[in-house]
Amino acid sequence: MKWKDWVHVTKLDPDKHLKSEDIEAIAGSGTDAIMLSGTLNVTKENLAELLKQVKTYDLPLVMEPAGPEAVLMQGIDYVFVPSVMNTTDVTWIVGKHKAWVQMCQGKIPWGDTIVPEAYIVLNPASSVGKVTKAICDLKPEEVAAYAAVADHYFHFPIVYIEYSGTFGNPAMVKAASEAIDKSILYYGGGINSAEKAAQMAKYADTIVVGNAVYDQGASVLKATVDAVQ
Repeated sequence: MKWKDWVHVTKLDPDKHLKSEDIEAIAGSGTDAIMLSGTLNVTKENLAELLKQVKTYDLPLVMEPAGPEAVLMQGIDYVFVPSVMNTTDVTWIVGKHKAWVQMCQGKIPWGDTIVPEAYIVLNPASSVGKVTKAICDLKPEEVAAYAAVADHYFHFPIVYIEYSGTFGNPAMVKAASEAIDKSILYYGGGINSAEKAAQMAKYADTIVVGNAVYDQGASVLKATVDAVQ
């Protein structure tokens, strides 16, 4: 299954810890892919440790880097590289990306492996909101405009509505979905029940579940999978 066909992705944070039985339950939940992603305290070492835990299962693996200093490409199926559309700091649009290319010195496997993401960050209290200096107080029409720019102008394969830890406003996700044609719409943030997963899946192509895995366990993950598949 190609990433464009995924409807459910589980996001695991290298800075958090899961038991081996938890990883096994996640892998058996029916989720379409596992994403290795975090904002704070992400290192090559804890990324490698998490990769070691999950790579034995027959699931696509995605690396979503927080910065150029900690990127894994070996043993990974895709690298999803975010650019934050609603940041006030150009570093998070293109600056980190330029630094990554310089560091890799021509060794990036361009092509299907590297997938750019246009992030629209909407939770000002989240780590990603604070770190990227995102302007989160947006109206639905502003979210739609950012999504349209990402899709029609910059041709990002993915537009990602990120509420990071809190359940977002479905009107925002709906506005983004109506503004794009070719981009795949991802939603992440606060999905900790089948009902919330189903609600956002009305508008988003792909639902991302992260914190609920750590807070409530793999059973809630399975419920969110069943709600969208």
